[in-house]
Amino acid sequence: MNFFQNMLSSIMKSRLAFSRSGAEDFGFFHKEINKATESVMSTTGEVSSIAFAEHLLDLIENQDEEELINFLYHLLKEYDIDTESLSENIKAYESDKNQRNLGLITDTSEPRWIELFRRLNATPNGTQRLIKLREKIQSLFIKGNHDLKSLDAGLLKLFKYWFNPSFLVLEKIDWSTPANILEKIIEYEAVHEINSWHDLRARLAPNDRQCFAFFHPLIPEDPLIFVEVALTNQIPASIDEVIKIERKEIERHQINTAVFYSISNCQKGLSGISFGNFLIKKVAHKLKLEIEGLSNFVTLSPVPGLMRWLQDHAPLTYDDCMNKNVEEDELMKKTFEYLTKSNRNDELPNDSVARFHLGNGAILKKVNLNADLSEKGINQSYGIMVNYLYDLDVVEENHELFFKTKEVVLSNEMKSFKKKNS
Repeated sequence: MNFFQNMLSSIMKSRLAFSRSGAEDFGFFHKEINKATESVMSTTGEVSSIAFAEHLLDLIENQDEEELINFLYHLLKEYDIDTESLSENIKAYESDKNQRNLGLITDTSEPRWIELFRRLNATPNGTQRLIKLREKIQSLFIKGNHDLKSLDAGLLKLFKYWFNPSFLVLEKIDWSTPANILEKIIEYEAVHEINSWHDLRARLAPNDRQCFAFFHPLIPEDPLIFVEVALTNQIPASIDEVIKIERKEIERHQINTAVFYSISNCQKGLSGISFGNFLIKKVAHKLKLEIEGLSNFVTLSPVPGLMRWLQDHAPLTYDDCMNKNVEEDELMKKTFEYLTKSNRNDELPNDSVARFHLGNGAILKKVNLNADLSEKGINQSYGIMVNYLYDLDVVEENHELFFKTKEVVLSNEMKSFKKKNS
């Protein structure tokens, strides 16, 4: 990571020097945001474009909510597709199908605000600032500004190019990682809360506990996504045996299983881009090469939608399950149904975590009762957690088969359970 940090530091310092030095040579920096936008779009010089774009980003970030809404609607209106030019270019291409006419269609077939975002991205820290802008746009959309959805979709399309998996850098996070990044691991952890530095150390320092994150070279100090891994000698049936602070460390020669027990996306502004599938598979292959005897790759996953589904589709109440007035077999049956039969229009699994892992090519390995007895675990799934198995020899085949048939691939244990209860 030091190589990328040093390289990017040099680039950023250079770009910052360009954008800050001699700014008076570029023209007037408008304080009125719409005029500042036009300055960005009308300039032709590379250096002046960066300077104007950075000034515009400063203005955007200083807008209050109402001002930002007005600005975004201004972009939609004034920098939309020029339909007349597009129509003329299409006619020209129909008459003469040459490269020039095709290029004109390409240039005029997207809104001009897409080009504005590209120019903003060229500024120092522009990529990260655009991620934060998309977060704001998403919050405004949720509040009822539905016309802003096109801006959100446009940024997402650009991000999918800029955050192509081939650009991402896999880094191991351990106790020697810089503190500013460790603080973000604590902040971004979304599955099993990290309550203290002592708690974090227990997840990073032991040799049988590891963490890996994807970084983008343009954002070298802020992870995009990270996964926490427990290296064990068996498939765990509860989260407590994985994350408890005081425990005996497993010797390296005893390790045969890698357990992916927490995956956290870090940037809300990058929602809609799937990093997790690449991360899990890349980490699995990396660990397999490094640890002799490592043969099992499984998750210990939450079932976040189970309680809501049971309330809507099964006559089970919280008190029933907690007081064991209902047989555990019945709860297992309902959970199996929830995981394997879809109530969705797209026929994909009901559970978001199941959709993720099964879509990656994993196998439904085992359902574990009383696996997460924390308040969160009880409230979202009555304490149930699931092991999904990543068989590296067939994971890609399973991925293709799942999206072709929409059928959940089951382990032998789950096949026996299904047969017994059918």
